Amino acid sequence: MEPRHDSRALFLDGPAGRLEAILWTPLRFEPAPLAAVICHPHPLFGGTMHNKVVYQAAKSLDALGIPVLRFNFRGAGLSAGEHDNGQGERGDVQAAMDFLAGEFPQTPILVGGFSFGSWVGLRVGCEDARVNELLGLGIPVNNSNLDYLESCAKPKLIIQGTNDEHGAWEKVEQVVTRMAGETRLVFVQDADHFFVGRLDKVDEAITEWMIERHPQLQKS
Repeated sequence: MEPRHDSRALFLDGPAGRLEAILWTPLRFEPAPLAAVICHPHPLFGGTMHNKVVYQAAKSLDALGIPVLRFNFRGAGLSAGEHDNGQGERGDVQAAMDFLAGEFPQTPILVGGFSFGSWVGLRVGCEDARVNELLGLGIPVNNSNLDYLESCAKPKLIIQGTNDEHGAWEKVEQVVTRMAGETRLVFVQDADHFFVGRLDKVDEAITEWMIERHPQLQKS
């Protein structure tokens, strides 16, 4: 099978030191309508850029010919620094976006994240004018404040398992109802927080939403 992307392992310049990262760049000739940053779950509970949900999101976007950057937050993997409870990590997301904007100038950015990565990443994405779209996977509404999304009018896709132990579906519905702008909420039936055995449904939701928003995209 022919590779569909160039995979590049690298280190970004982050506010607390270097950040370990992987950039997938599509081999397609056509320029992509956007580039993506995907943020990983809580590093104190084993979260890294190699998490299966993060990897699936990256694969889904990559299959559409979209450049995708994954990175390890400070203190995770080979990244420098120490965990900062989601505060300093905002600067890590900003550094990842700055790098991506340098690699793909004038290209709108999608910021996505899983669990802790959605709580941190979407906040930064809401505030940055270079970001046009947001992807939240397993948003941790049970124990995290996502009120900032109430004033964020950027298009959003939220994917949640109906059995998510960190994001009860009733609370997710309440949060999404209050979100500004266009938000699509997709529940994956019988899926837990990590979408075990249901990652194909995550792929379907991302692919459908992206092609609807960008009809020129085609899954390879």
